[in-house]
Amino acid sequence: MLKGCVVKKMYIKVKVHADEKKEQIIKKNPDTFEVWVKAPASQGRANIAVIKILARTLGIEAKLFKLIKGATSPAKIFEIRD
Repeated sequence: MLKGCVVKKMYIKVKVHADEKKEQIIKKNPDTFEVWVKAPASQGRANIAVIKILARTLGIEAKLFKLIKGATSPAKIFEIRD
């Protein structure tokens, strides 16, 4: 790592409801969200949809999100790098 470089990380907990009729996001706490997405849970489609909704809601680029826990579970933890 380069000297003087500071990488900040933030973690977000998300409960996902996949394959829903409409998309919605509710902020439960500063670092906790509940998200409903139209995308099915198969082949990671819901995970991609969740990242897009979180990015749009938080005003952060989607490429800065990394799923670190819960790839196949409704309970997920995302890391956001600054």
